[in-house]
Amino acid sequence: MGETKTVHSPLVTYASMLSLLSLCPPFVILLWYTMVHADGSILQTWDHLRQHGLQGFIEIWPRPTATAWKIIACYGAFEAALQLLLPGKRVEGPISPAGNRPVYKANGMAAYFVTLTTYLGLWWYILSPSIHSVCFYECRASFDSTFLRGGHSLVLVSWFGIFNPTVVYDHLGEIFSALIFGSFIFCIFLYIKGHVAPSSTDSGSSGNAIIDFYWGMELYPRIGKYFDIKVFTNCRFGMMSWAVLAVTYCIKQYEVNGRVADSMLVNTILMLVYVTKFFWWEAGYWNTMDIAHDRAGFYICWGCLVWVPSIYTSPGMYLVNHPVNLGTQLALFILAAGILCIYINYDCDRQRQEFRRTNGKCLVWGRAPSKIVASYTTTSGETKTSLLLTSGWWGLSRHFHYVPEISAAFFWTVPALFNHFLPYFYVIFLTILLLDRAKRDDDRCRTKYGKYWKSYCQKVPYRVIPGIY
Repeated sequence: MGETKTVHSPLVTYASMLSLLSLCPPFVILLWYTMVHADGSILQTWDHLRQHGLQGFIEIWPRPTATAWKIIACYGAFEAALQLLLPGKRVEGPISPAGNRPVYKANGMAAYFVTLTTYLGLWWYILSPSIHSVCFYECRASFDSTFLRGGHSLVLVSWFGIFNPTVVYDHLGEIFSALIFGSFIFCIFLYIKGHVAPSSTDSGSSGNAIIDFYWGMELYPRIGKYFDIKVFTNCRFGMMSWAVLAVTYCIKQYEVNGRVADSMLVNTILMLVYVTKFFWWEAGYWNTMDIAHDRAGFYICWGCLVWVPSIYTSPGMYLVNHPVNLGTQLALFILAAGILCIYINYDCDRQRQEFRRTNGKCLVWGRAPSKIVASYTTTSGETKTSLLLTSGWWGLSRHFHYVPEISAAFFWTVPALFNHFLPYFYVIFLTILLLDRAKRDDDRCRTKYGKYWKSYCQKVPYRVIPGIY
């Protein structure tokens, strides 16, 4: 087995790995509690913990319920089925460090459309007068006893009822709690699988169990021949849940207040535009660090299964109970600015993807692209060649696409205005994450390409922000 290790920042030391393993789970719960039950106030949560200590924290932590497990199981099974069964174009990923080339089925956009259509359709079906007036409230009032009482219509509504956005939101703490424990067990499964049944030669151990669990054992783990685990955790569970929860928060605010504030509309639209962009470009995502370089462990898989649905959606979670009336002009300005940032982020990725697809035989901003032809050696001893784009967006800085991505996150958060700090945690986290990722990618490419990367850095001297960093 190949022993290539994941390149990571010196900041991420052994001690910090243990800290993240132990601190991330409770932080998810504290953020949910603060957003939903403490008026978004960090001070209010802090006062509760200061007064009640550990017992207060234990009381805050919701216990996973049968309803939460049902929601997760149904959602996960549905997304796995879509990943396997929906048709899609055959797409090849980049050549791996061990010389392998993974093959994917690009059906993410279809899965995204089916997911949102089904979710909204079930909500509409449940709330339609013919069913709502007969049995929905009875079902919701005694959800867990429905199956014992029998009755096909009640059973049907009971199972569909868990996908009413109001039910999902009301059980959000239990869902996050179940995801925390369930995903941790899943990461243990990945660790064991990496030792006893790796899917390819792009796997191996660092010799340290904590590092292997945190960073992962396998680059491309699969169950069987066709079910790619990282595509499921990163794309079909994590990113899809982002869209589903954005819609959930919007509908919850409507059901509570009888209207949706313009701040929530801006937040929801921008998040959905971003996730739509992601699935439209999903095949390009399979060439990024998340898939092509970071192995399947706690960092990637637990993060996508738990951190994405809880932290990435948190601005919308906050707005459910804190509607802000921005006014038409300000709302439209924020919306337009956010969409522009998302478009630039997409165009950066599209530009590089088209450059790679045509082997450099394309136009970049209306002219022939500037490039560096770089050779490298795989762990199996083969010599390969890559083209490094040094013009267009990629001539501004080596990771310019992170600038509009961070800016877009700011624009779908700023509708919350500035009464509380916590809605902006995601923007701050994303900035730190992407700056660290840019550093890790530079380190990896410097090792991979050697003198060619040095030449590249001379032509494109800035890492992220042109003229600054």
